[in-house]
Amino acid sequence: MASQVRLRLLPSARCLFDEPIQVKVAGLRSRQVVSLRASSTDDKGTVFSSAATYRANGNGEIDLKRDPSLSGSYVGVEPMGLLWSMTPDSLHKRLQKINALNPSLVKFSVHEEAGEGRILAEATNERILMGDGVIRVPVKEGNIRGVLFTPPGRGPFPAVLDLYTFGGGLSEKRASLLASRGFLVLTVALYGHDDLPKNIKEIHLDYLEEAVEFLKKQTKGSSKKVGVISLSKSGDLALSVASYLPDVEATVWINGCSANVALPLYYKKRQIHSALMFDLKKVIPTESGAFNTKYVLNNPLAEENKGSLIPIERAKGHFLFVASEDDLNWDSKAYVDEMVERLKRHGKEKFESVSYPGAGHYLEPPYGPYCPSSFHGVLGKPVLWGGEPKSHAAAEVHMWKKIQDFLRNHLSSDAAQNRAKL
Repeated sequence: MASQVRLRLLPSARCLFDEPIQVKVAGLRSRQVVSLRASSTDDKGTVFSSAATYRANGNGEIDLKRDPSLSGSYVGVEPMGLLWSMTPDSLHKRLQKINALNPSLVKFSVHEEAGEGRILAEATNERILMGDGVIRVPVKEGNIRGVLFTPPGRGPFPAVLDLYTFGGGLSEKRASLLASRGFLVLTVALYGHDDLPKNIKEIHLDYLEEAVEFLKKQTKGSSKKVGVISLSKSGDLALSVASYLPDVEATVWINGCSANVALPLYYKKRQIHSALMFDLKKVIPTESGAFNTKYVLNNPLAEENKGSLIPIERAKGHFLFVASEDDLNWDSKAYVDEMVERLKRHGKEKFESVSYPGAGHYLEPPYGPYCPSSFHGVLGKPVLWGGEPKSHAAAEVHMWKKIQDFLRNHLSSDAAQNRAKL
């Protein structure tokens, strides 16, 4: 009988978005073949779903930590496969989690393999973006527009500025999850949020300096040093923050560029970097309707583009460079190689780098659906991000721990080993 089949999510049906869960099924017939499915709707109403076929053992049990998927969205033993293999119900969509207060709800279900696929059991996984006790405060102070996330407890906590990616608006997911792991995090918008302009033609480093100063003033910060985390276009902004501003002790650069891309950078009313531009004739169309832009960006080392190259050799703090080897947005790995070579040439040793084969451009906190393509804020069309789902998912798990270790290592005072607990 269907009522005897049980679907369990361990250790709990409620967890942080970046935590793994164990999916177990019991009460099936011996060796029964069933379909396990997962579905989730994001903040924009896009439905993501996955399905995989499993065979129960002699006791009528399935454990995703032990048993392989025989077919479907993925094959083999993949304990979190139902999550990272979810695909959207329309092309070129990325999972949008706009507000950290809204958890991501994932419905897991077990279906008969034959016939209509009748539901035998179901359970909902509430994947929260803010750990219990994390405080979320919208910030509208001076020019700053963003959100500050503070972990529970007295602190002090390592302080981090989260520069998410380009395309306007505010992104809270990564910042709130870092706060849930014991970091004091300010995420800021550059444009397209609150009373900020809808679009911009230039970026002012003064704005990011104001954000760094705001973080340093927080009483729960562990020191007067701050960290910066970035992704894509904001990677070069993070490099500029580290190179020109004092007290930036740790910079995480994820799949960015070594030069100032797309918009000129100003500081104290003077242009300090020209914009490295794109050659749109090099865009490669594909059958999916998304474009391959890997070789579109002009060469930052060419003489005429030297004004866009960021002088990271001036930075006093530490760098963590993270590159995906199958990034199709641009050649992140080549930019890392160039930066590492330049730092070594200047006798600088405060850097580490990691690169991931088979991973694409959009490296995020783990266990979200892999995104092969989505709308590009600058090009105004869908682009391919690259990567292969399984490798990309594994890269996100490894990277997320590496980032936290790096930031904690360089920003924590001895008193700051006060980890936030869910």
